[in-house]
Amino acid sequence: MILAALASYVAFSGALTERGVLLLTLVGLWALRLSAHITIRSLGEPEDRRYQEIRANNQPHFWLKSLYIVFGLQAFLAWVIALPAVAAAAAPAPLGWLDLAAVLVWAAGMYFEVVGDWQLMRIQRERTSSDQVLDTGLWRYTRHPNYFGEALLWWGVFLAALAAGAWWAIVSPILMTFLLLRVSGVALLEKDIADRRPAYRDYVARTSAFLPAPPKPQRNGDAVNGV
Repeated sequence: MILAALASYVAFSGALTERGVLLLTLVGLWALRLSAHITIRSLGEPEDRRYQEIRANNQPHFWLKSLYIVFGLQAFLAWVIALPAVAAAAAPAPLGWLDLAAVLVWAAGMYFEVVGDWQLMRIQRERTSSDQVLDTGLWRYTRHPNYFGEALLWWGVFLAALAAGAWWAIVSPILMTFLLLRVSGVALLEKDIADRRPAYRDYVARTSAFLPAPPKPQRNGDAVNGV
């Protein structure tokens, strides 16, 4: 996504505009942080069970099918999601209040994503029971603060594109939100988690799936282990 944005600025204007520098900074910080987090989280761990399932369901010749099931599809999605950063390349309009709003929304999204990921990693290291559910910190208000933060920061990037007149780039945050809610995020992760962790059912009943909201009262006054 960083390369897509940078190539667009060079192609459209031959030089980075102020908004171009802003968007490259926002996208770059997001990409570097997420890459570092995934690398650290995955060190010494087996392949994610969701990818193991994809691999098993597409045999034989997964090595060939993965070119379009995994890599081709993700390349296309990355191009679409990067549209706000690409779109702003053609508009050298000066920075304004929408750009400030973009930074604030992006920062709020990064907060939810970074803190949510950190809280999850911490409990995964300290968990004493496989049925233990994370319902403290940001996870008290949403079952997926990291996914919510991911969507929110791309809405922030879109606001910067909107300031440049690229209203049509709204397809990017809409697509990202849809993917996180219905495809690779919430829907995929929660498909069978209640079967593996019975305590998660009560957590679902009390806690918003995506948008942060005050938790509902615990049923029967039962306490749930913190995640």
